[in-house]
Amino acid sequence: MKVAIITDVHGNASALKAVLRDIDQREDIDRLYCLGDMVGIGPDTNEVLELLFSRNDLSMITGNHDEAVLAIINGEPHPDGHIHVKEHHEWIAERMQRKFINELEKLPRTIHHIINDHSVYFTHYHMESKKLNEHISQNPFSKIVEPNLNNVEMLFKDQHHDLIGFGHHHPIHLFKNDRTIFLNPGSLGCNGEPVAPYAIVTIENTGIQVKLEKVAYDNTSFLLSYQSLQVPEHEFIIRAFHGGQHA
Repeated sequence: MKVAIITDVHGNASALKAVLRDIDQREDIDRLYCLGDMVGIGPDTNEVLELLFSRNDLSMITGNHDEAVLAIINGEPHPDGHIHVKEHHEWIAERMQRKFINELEKLPRTIHHIINDHSVYFTHYHMESKKLNEHISQNPFSKIVEPNLNNVEMLFKDQHHDLIGFGHHHPIHLFKNDRTIFLNPGSLGCNGEPVAPYAIVTIENTGIQVKLEKVAYDNTSFLLSYQSLQVPEHEFIIRAFHGGQHA
């Protein structure tokens, strides 16, 4: 079985369309998985969600930005850890179409499959077992660690799987020990250059193979839209999440 894994689209429809086009041209991908943070940061909320929810070959989980925006929509507490982006989340929440709110609320936080005798686990980022059902306002996701094998082994020490796929931290992670492959394909929508990363994972009885991919795309119109749409904190976002491109 061959699957494509994407994460952290962050409201960037241009990047998402480029990656989906690349995946669809391959014709050998059995399923897609999106590991959270479909919205937030980028302004293309509804277009991104339409692209994702319109597919019948894609499974999704929620990330911290998705859940924080939903909390605002539902009049629930917003996480203190995201206070610096609350105005931005309110802007996203005001513009999200109702049909996508209902669909986002149905999504799980984790996915676990047995594929060709291999245990495969997807999550936006590590959560302690006691926090799996806590509201986003309780900051259930663990603190981000620097990407190296020792750190991710310690982070996921309570999870025992052949493949652990996650996102949240935007750099690419690919580490392996005797038991587990730890894979974060990198943020699809937030990058310091006009490329969108994702991963192709081949899962066979004989083993698991990971191939990292990057798709070049024209991000000019997307980046300029931050200012034209007056996205809150757009100058900071361009610097922090897009490397200051077209600033």
